[in-house]
Amino acid sequence: MNKLAPIAAVLCGLLFNLNAHAAGEQDVQNSFNPYNKGFPQFPGLKPGLVINKANLEQFKAVLDPGLQYVIENEWHQIKVGATTQFLINPQFIEMTQQHLNKTKLGQRTGDIENYISGRPFVEEPDLKDPRAGEKLAWNFRAGAGIGDSGVIYPFYWRYRDLMSGKIEKTVKFSFNILKFKHRIDEPAPEIKPNPADLTAAIYAKVFEPQDLKNTQLLILHADDDHKPQDAYMYLGFQRRVRRMAPGQYTDAFLGSDVMIEDFEGFNGRISDMKWTYKGAQNLLLPMFNHREMKLATDLPIEKDGYQFIDVNGQGGCFPDITWQLRKTYVLEVEPLEAKHPISRRLFYLDAQSMHIVRTLIYDRKGQLWKVGTLGKTHPDAHLPDNKNLGSPVDDIFSAVDVQTKHCTTGQFKAKVDHKANPVSLFQVQNLRGSD
Repeated sequence: MNKLAPIAAVLCGLLFNLNAHAAGEQDVQNSFNPYNKGFPQFPGLKPGLVINKANLEQFKAVLDPGLQYVIENEWHQIKVGATTQFLINPQFIEMTQQHLNKTKLGQRTGDIENYISGRPFVEEPDLKDPRAGEKLAWNFRAGAGIGDSGVIYPFYWRYRDLMSGKIEKTVKFSFNILKFKHRIDEPAPEIKPNPADLTAAIYAKVFEPQDLKNTQLLILHADDDHKPQDAYMYLGFQRRVRRMAPGQYTDAFLGSDVMIEDFEGFNGRISDMKWTYKGAQNLLLPMFNHREMKLATDLPIEKDGYQFIDVNGQGGCFPDITWQLRKTYVLEVEPLEAKHPISRRLFYLDAQSMHIVRTLIYDRKGQLWKVGTLGKTHPDAHLPDNKNLGSPVDDIFSAVDVQTKHCTTGQFKAKVDHKANPVSLFQVQNLRGSD
């Protein structure tokens, strides 16, 4: 490896930034509403169309390689929905405008300076900018999740055999997510006191099955991306808390097809990866209106009448949803750690929300390993608590291991809930007291 390459990349990035123009109001508008001149079109593509193996060749240009692969194998077919606006929270846009051009990348990957809240980088990504991918990573980090305080419960993970459809295990979770910094809801922009200088935290708890009951996970993200990741696991059957080693972020989480690093699309450190922007495309993305979808009948209906998005396709491994043609940013992400179990990921970000909605994972040999989908509903077509959230809401996920012919699906109920997330919930001592 050329030892001068990282230095050259940094110098190139600094020169690019020196020559770049400051972002203006039009850049803000274009970033948050890429459809101000109309929605994208593609010949023959219209709402209601079903794309399968028979017509795959005609529509390959609007399908990522993972979708092409599963359709070619006749594991899945997708139905096209109308492209719609997922308008972003006005407060988030206001914070972006207020802090426009103040945020900068530092010298190292993972360094960000003067970021308070909102979207840090609104300029259209440029293939000539060697750090365009890193800027998109920070945009994703700024807008990920369900607002500043959310809860996902119940959250059903099902482990499935892709070929037979047999459900091997069902795990019932709750997930609580809280932003400590870069907030737009009160207290804004930061919850204080915050002695550990956390940016966000995730707390998860297992309710079923019995052999995993009371297993708990706590993930604490430091605002400094270079600080070691801090995560703790409480194993109910052992009745003890153990700190997780960094390598466990890339282990199969509780035997599923998902790593902790995969949560929410990407749950790792930006500084641990090489981020390469591969360009913008109009692609079909898993974004829809929950109330218009087919809903599951094999999971309990909630007391408020809520029903979960259904699954279909080979083995029941794929979300039964419609897909929208949307402006998409493509990112190639390569781990810097040689012992990492993957060689690269391809992330597909919805350009309007900056959410990761599709992930393709390649093994160390460079072969396609896993195909990930994180389906997003419009908040106004979901729970009343989420109306006017101004952010897509996670609604279903699917992780398909195309090599072992196995998958994990997640069907859940996510909502904004400021009362469900006291700071005490995200402390290590809470793990012992929650059994």
